[in-house]
Amino acid sequence: MSRYPKMFERLTAAEEGAFVPFVMVGDPDPELSEAVIEALIAGGADALELGVPFSDPVADGPTIQRAHLRALATGVGFRGALAVVARVRAKHPELPIGMLIYGNVPFAVGLETFYSECAAVGIDSVLLPDIPVREGGPFSQAAEAAGIDAVYIAPPSASEETLDDVARTSRGYVYAVSRAGVTGTETESSTVGLAESVARLREDAAAPVMLGFGISRPEHVAEAIAAGADGAISGSATVKVVEAHAAALLATEPGSAERERELKALSEELAAFVASMKAATRR
Repeated sequence: MSRYPKMFERLTAAEEGAFVPFVMVGDPDPELSEAVIEALIAGGADALELGVPFSDPVADGPTIQRAHLRALATGVGFRGALAVVARVRAKHPELPIGMLIYGNVPFAVGLETFYSECAAVGIDSVLLPDIPVREGGPFSQAAEAAGIDAVYIAPPSASEETLDDVARTSRGYVYAVSRAGVTGTETESSTVGLAESVARLREDAAAPVMLGFGISRPEHVAEAIAAGADGAISGSATVKVVEAHAAALLATEPGSAERERELKALSEELAAFVASMKAATRR
């Protein structure tokens, strides 16, 4: 059973929104990415959105594209990512964990197998950024059969018909995109029209609405909450922190004092970033 409802109930009672950081599993390598995830949790992440590396990430901007490449270079694929998630889940049984993965992977694995393997390691939701809701029927059916929430994107300036379809179909949460284009902090989020979109989504009893794309500073989170969103997702800003330390970490030997110092610096920076973004969710 999905862990999202319990999380949102807790946050509503505390008069807080959700802050959900994104990172790529396997970036900069599997062991280090697990430490990265633990730092996000230590900083106060309400849930996680974890990317699985893919060779053609068309919805992502340069920062996350480079994260895909770093992870792929270490040999991490779908099942390698699941192994990392399984270890995180064992330590954090109540934390909602979402996966972001491109649609070619479930096609290649087979939808039933894909979603059942996700469920087996404790994944709560799957977002396929290149699968629009109008093409999502087979994915939603396979996800529901496995007990996984299928998450869909509500595009900016979407038609009322599309928003209605996203509202009816999404489970766990709705990913509301704050602006057109690919992911990245190069272009900031925009809350123009967001309040209207959120209101429309809620008319169809949608899952809670999370705002993403261009969320890089606490004020972006505060603006999202003020516009009526239930929380915010930050990807590129988080990945940039990892990227700033990746080369130095990979140049050190596992277990060495040099690696431990660099990893400590990365973990502290990530935890501080998450804490500052989480603080901005308080209503």
